[in-house]
Amino acid sequence: MASARRYLTVVLTVALLASLGGCSAEPQRTIVPSPTFAPRAEPVLVDPVDQYARDRLGTMTLKQKVMSMLMVHVAGTQPAADLPAVFEGVGGFILMGDNIPGSLAQLSIETAALSSESELPVLVATDQEGGIVRRVPTDNARSASELRSLKPEAAFDAFAQRGALLESVGVTVNFGVVADIASDQSSFIFSRSFGATGADAAARVAQAVAGESQVLSTLKHFPGHGAAPGDSHSSIPSTSLSLKEWRTSHALPFKAGIDAGAPVVMFGHLAFTAVDPEPATFSTKWHEILRDELGFDGVVITDDMGMLERSGVPEYSNQVTNAVRAIEAGNTMLLYVGAVDPVAIVDAVAQAIDDDVLDESVIDDAVLKLLTVRRTLSGETGRFVRCLNECAVIAD
Repeated sequence: MASARRYLTVVLTVALLASLGGCSAEPQRTIVPSPTFAPRAEPVLVDPVDQYARDRLGTMTLKQKVMSMLMVHVAGTQPAADLPAVFEGVGGFILMGDNIPGSLAQLSIETAALSSESELPVLVATDQEGGIVRRVPTDNARSASELRSLKPEAAFDAFAQRGALLESVGVTVNFGVVADIASDQSSFIFSRSFGATGADAAARVAQAVAGESQVLSTLKHFPGHGAAPGDSHSSIPSTSLSLKEWRTSHALPFKAGIDAGAPVVMFGHLAFTAVDPEPATFSTKWHEILRDELGFDGVVITDDMGMLERSGVPEYSNQVTNAVRAIEAGNTMLLYVGAVDPVAIVDAVAQAIDDDVLDESVIDDAVLKLLTVRRTLSGETGRFVRCLNECAVIAD
């Protein structure tokens, strides 16, 4: 409308000038400019989940950011009611055997109470592999020890059943897909592994991840517990396996699970000394391999950090030092099944930032991932997808 008015004004002005110059000897030519219109800008769709996460991040203090990176365990069947004040603002809870009440209905009430904000629910996780490792006892779906001798498609069916059960009781994260390969029956991980070779395990891992799409499926224990003899619950298992050998064997199930859409990877407290003498949890190199080589862009969570303290290695006996090192290496979230002092961890992280040991941008990147995932659990992603077909959200 404004362009049309401008065009009309120009035409009238030229006509008026032409009439005033009508007495001159030379005939006057009237030049009427063509109207010009600015091209219409293409609408830019803004993902409201991402926008929410970024806006929320901008309001958070450093303490709130660090607290959101912690997943903890609170004993008892009413963890929300018994929540210590120091745990306010944690990003997730892990349910262990002592958290499971007598009925599924009670469990659903318990998990719902853990989230104080419906628009940003906490992550509620458990270890539900099936078989010897399961927290919800009504899970009768096949476990890895049974699935390793069946066709890979059987893993899809088992984990679809498992994922549906967990979703029904409010568990949103399952530390249930063991991507470790194990051929030695004496290995403590053997009965929890999907196969004795990289190819066998990879096929079943991919199917398991696809099957339990109802929850956030987790691959564990990166870069592969089967390569390192020993039990990381009480030591730091190590192996001299080369990176080249790893790529053609123990990497395969993790790559298959990532390609199948696994949104979470759990790091094991394992030392692949030919790659990095430090446990993978503290290894920037292993985090780079996961991100850059395997193309994983999701949430990276540690195995229980208390295991490091119990390893018997003096260097790993300090909880707050371990926390800073784990964040610096690239972990998105730190898991604590046992005792943890969040206040001391927050103070240690703040000091590390002041001392230029840790860049706060590392914290921000991790928290943004977690906020995005948690916001997605509120159902906002579904609303955004529907909006793509019905409306346009325009960025100014």
